[in-house]
Amino acid sequence: MTGPALPPPSTLLPNAFKAGLQAGKPQIGLWSSLCSPMVTELLGYVGFDWILIDSEHAPNSDFAVASQLQSLALGTAEPVVRVAWNDQVMLKRLLDVGARSILVPMVQNAEQARAAVAATRYPPHGIRGVSVAQRANHFGRVPGYLKNASQEMCVLVQLETREALKHLEEIAAVEGIDGLFIGPSDLAASLGHLGDNAHPDVQTAIADACARAKKAGKPLGILAPVEADARRYFEMGFAYVAIGSDVGVLNNGARGALNRMREAVGLTKLG
Repeated sequence: MTGPALPPPSTLLPNAFKAGLQAGKPQIGLWSSLCSPMVTELLGYVGFDWILIDSEHAPNSDFAVASQLQSLALGTAEPVVRVAWNDQVMLKRLLDVGARSILVPMVQNAEQARAAVAATRYPPHGIRGVSVAQRANHFGRVPGYLKNASQEMCVLVQLETREALKHLEEIAAVEGIDGLFIGPSDLAASLGHLGDNAHPDVQTAIADACARAKKAGKPLGILAPVEADARRYFEMGFAYVAIGSDVGVLNNGARGALNRMREAVGLTKLG
């Protein structure tokens, strides 16, 4: 008696977000900081091109990130995972659970950019530790994964200080860097305008970075929760923009619904 037929080997799906960046198609995204697989699953069905799972400023464990990657598997959005730091061990663990589009914060120069890329590549092209059966390769069922994983890997590095912007062209030229990303809040702080992303000095620096990134041929992204800002950044030439966050959508939606009802029953709106 023969047993059931074995299922066919798995294959890695193309990284549509990376392909969109390479093709010059605007990529519209949303930030996710609530650490909830249910929230990210909902967002994944909305139609966004990418959803950022944050493990720098949100309390996401590796396991929580893995759960959210699972929840996004059937939606339209490519998960982009922001690692807590440019650390090869942190990156290794997130890559093994299935992250393949990575945003690395606080990259200051080309050397740090090269370190980020190396952490995403197996030897001899990098230093990523080898595990032969993990979620990223469908637990060992993807033939040739170790040789081909980098083809769908997307490495984005975050420029968020005056020092980083000085080295933009050098960072953009690093092989394996697929895109740059402006961190507007930290950039504002670095320029002496803490909490004032709209300050003319900050906006001038952002516009200059966009022009230089375009000249270098490297896609540039940003987080812009104000719709007018997001529109302006796309018009400026930004390639990928997160137009808000799950925190903002929930907070603003809930407060808006409450205030409309308070007004309807004759109560004062809340600030």
